[in-house]
Amino acid sequence: MLAIHNLACVRDDRPLFSGLNDEIGPGHWVQIEGANGAGKTSLLRILAGLAPLDDGEIRWRQRPLRQCRSDYYRELLYIGHQAGIKAALTPWENLLFYQGINGARHDADIGRALEQVGLLGYEDVRAAGLSAGQQRRIALARLWLTPATLWILDEPLTALDLQGAKALTRQFEQHCATGGMVILTTHQPLPLSASRVRKIALDTAETASCSG
Repeated sequence: MLAIHNLACVRDDRPLFSGLNDEIGPGHWVQIEGANGAGKTSLLRILAGLAPLDDGEIRWRQRPLRQCRSDYYRELLYIGHQAGIKAALTPWENLLFYQGINGARHDADIGRALEQVGLLGYEDVRAAGLSAGQQRRIALARLWLTPATLWILDEPLTALDLQGAKALTRQFEQHCATGGMVILTTHQPLPLSASRVRKIALDTAETASCSG
């Protein structure tokens, strides 16, 4: 469903990676690996359409991305380093706002999502009064609410305890089992149950390799 051909990225006149080729289909769970500065976040932002690519092409459902951006964005959920929430709203209100974007409101679903990320009891507290980790959990709760097929996640395990990481990993597995796709970066070790992860290593500015 998602194909990348000869992808290259240059930042501040420095090549981060080039010649990157891969195909990511239904059920695929992919982890982007590489040293700091290798271009992991840049690659995710390129795939999410938030940063330009310097060479190559991205195709979605066999069509060049430039020809189907609206369709692509309807099937994409991107969560970056920033939580992307409104600090003046409560966790409940943030998720209600997110549901509204997708044209639906289901209070029971919001409650279940908050429970999954350990925020029950905080649903009526303004996000500004929560810790950075709790704010991150509000953003991650969207994974229990979204109809998106493709999830692109930058360091989703940051600030999560072991129980939270396991719950999130189970959600990745369930999403992939139903034909979804997950692309992520993480400095945290994935739980041992995450056996189906395939890895793309950004090794040097000139090469990228796949394994798994």
